[in-house]
Amino acid sequence: MAMVLVLDFGGTKLTAGVVDTAVYHSGSLTWRAYKRVYSPAHGDARFDMEAMVALAHELLAGEKATAVGISFGGPVDVATGTVRLSHHVAGWENVPLPEIVASEFQTVVRIDNDANAAALGEWRFGAGRGVADLLYITVSTGVGGGWILGGRPFRGYNSMAGEIGHMVVDPAGPHCLCGKRGCVERLASGPYMAADWAETSGQQEGVTGQDVAIMAAQGNREARRILERGAWALGVGIGNAVNLMNPSQVILGGGVIKSGVHWWEVVRRTARETALPQAQVDIVPAALGDDAPLWGAVALVETT
Repeated sequence: MAMVLVLDFGGTKLTAGVVDTAVYHSGSLTWRAYKRVYSPAHGDARFDMEAMVALAHELLAGEKATAVGISFGGPVDVATGTVRLSHHVAGWENVPLPEIVASEFQTVVRIDNDANAAALGEWRFGAGRGVADLLYITVSTGVGGGWILGGRPFRGYNSMAGEIGHMVVDPAGPHCLCGKRGCVERLASGPYMAADWAETSGQQEGVTGQDVAIMAAQGNREARRILERGAWALGVGIGNAVNLMNPSQVILGGGVIKSGVHWWEVVRRTARETALPQAQVDIVPAALGDDAPLWGAVALVETT
């Protein structure tokens, strides 16, 4: 039976899965094997690579994968298969990741960045089935986007389409790691919301974006301000993207989308206010949850 191995290199976690092709072709999204591990706070590309290879061999249990699909949390040159860099993990500059993985597993390897992979996964298996034009946005360690246009992945001139996380929504806002100010990612991602809370509260250790959302729900005014500002920034980004490309659906994934009903209300309201009235769009949660990039890696093997 043919088996596909899929790998998701995230900013804070590494996930691998093995799926039998006959099983998912039958419509059952069931993993034959699956495991996730978390990266250390100051990990690097070498750690991630060694940990992922060990994880993959553990799941394959001595069997051979017929193909490998990779979702990577950072810019990827799909034409050459080169990882350009990771904004969150050191040491990934210009790494020929598919070449390394192909040498290790002796099989064909396909790669895309995580947002593009997740867009493909949701379109093929999840909330976007039957939709010709959609934008997928992951809101997690960072903020990234992937397009399906006319029923096909759209990556742009050199695979850089969809970087909604670095759309500037507040030119006078705080500095982002990309060097600009007031990017969507700088305001809406989990680690940056946690950093803003630490700066204003003086609580420097152990707080996450999820903690900020919980404190906001409990009535903490500063936490609520930070959460609402992030939701507003994302909504502005979505509204502008809708004006530019006119998708019929926007799918949101990643840990930050679990921030509660009020977060969703602010995102949707701001997106509607930013977009032209005639640009109608549904904004929905990812059906595949955190596994959207992995299922996208499965679809990537099929479609490229």
